Amino acid sequence: METTIAIIGGGPGGYVAAIRAAQLGGKVILIEKERLGGTCLNVGCIPTKALLQSAEALEQVQQAKKFGISAAIEGFDWSTVMKRKDRVVKQLVKGVQGLMKTNQIEVLQGTAKFLDDQTLEVARTDGEKINLQPDQIIIATGSQPFIPPIKGLDSYSDWLDSSKALSLEALPASMLIIGGGVIGIEFASIFNQFGVTVTIVEEQPEILPAMDQELAELLRKKLTKAGINFQLGVRVEEVASHENGVALSLGNEKLTAEKLLIAVGRRSYTQGLGLENTSVKTDKQRILVNERTQTNVAHIYAIGDCTGQVMLAHYASAQGEIAAENALGAKEIFHGEVTPGCVYSDPEFAGVGLTEQMAAEKGMNYRVGKFPLKASGKALAMDKTYGFAKVLVEEKTNKLIGVHLLCERATDLITEAAVVMQQGGTTKEILETIHPHPTLSEVIREAVMAADQRAIHIPN
Repeated sequence: METTIAIIGGGPGGYVAAIRAAQLGGKVILIEKERLGGTCLNVGCIPTKALLQSAEALEQVQQAKKFGISAAIEGFDWSTVMKRKDRVVKQLVKGVQGLMKTNQIEVLQGTAKFLDDQTLEVARTDGEKINLQPDQIIIATGSQPFIPPIKGLDSYSDWLDSSKALSLEALPASMLIIGGGVIGIEFASIFNQFGVTVTIVEEQPEILPAMDQELAELLRKKLTKAGINFQLGVRVEEVASHENGVALSLGNEKLTAEKLLIAVGRRSYTQGLGLENTSVKTDKQRILVNERTQTNVAHIYAIGDCTGQVMLAHYASAQGEIAAENALGAKEIFHGEVTPGCVYSDPEFAGVGLTEQMAAEKGMNYRVGKFPLKASGKALAMDKTYGFAKVLVEEKTNKLIGVHLLCERATDLITEAAVVMQQGGTTKEILETIHPHPTLSEVIREAVMAADQRAIHIPN
């Protein structure tokens, strides 16, 4: 008998779950209130990377003289930059729509609400309301920007969140960014490269507090040299209108700028879902799930940001595959411990596994290996020698427990480390794998060699 699966939300968790469920023979109904692809594709991962690519192109021309190339910059057209971003997004959304048709997935445009554990009410965008009673349900409603309770913010309405920042018709002269996490750093990198005076205000003593702090400090120094200003370890006490645009009060100091971007993270989005009409257990907005992505109600699963675990698109997609398989009878366990985190800064910053602080808190005995980019032939040829690779190796087992990269294309390189760590691999797996030369991929092997006091291209 055919199993009917309803999936609420068409983001990177939901649409992946839909495709996997269809591959396994399920009859799939995907409910999406806006555009397929969710936050990531429409107002997150993809559009920011398109803008960063334009910023990188500008930088390459600015640096061309170093490479013996004569090039004059007449300027840039922000509207064309934004149009290119929109084209990239539109093409990918169209691709997801095509995948829905190819896999015979029924897409309902509208919002879903639980009437009880078994019944979903779908309010379609055309005004019609229909009730569904699917065999299995996967919730993938994602997240929304978290807006901190700062005095004056409710009356000052001209601030930007990450979505609004991606639709600016004109660049401001200056911008204040509250939040020095991934979102804040990426937007700061974009706007700074296009000539906006950017200041980041971060409550923690260092940027990117969830990542390796030694490399975070090194990245901040590079960004400071590039022109981004930082106010660290301070709390924003008040937001107010100012003749220049906006003013932030930081104790005895006041900062002003033309625009304000709030980028302090995201929180699970479950409003209007009607979970109060069900037996599904939650922790505030967060939906609680087990190791199989299953809620306490056997036929209801939840994946991605709405579970409040790791708010990354690739984490949601991986959970989506597991949820689809389990909804169709499997008993798969989701293993999300080895999930790379990426920052698309200049240079890029990526990490997987434990940081030194995490390893120390666990009381683990470990050793560290580092390899600087300035000792890499490929990095030198590219003139991208800022940063280093860092590995953490458990002393007793020789297992890789953390790898952290601050270098060009770090977000691409980190996958090698993730594959080894997912399989419980040791330094042996890295050392016995011949890495092509000259490539940036060599820096991981060189860092492992340094951890074993057998480095070749740097002194031990």
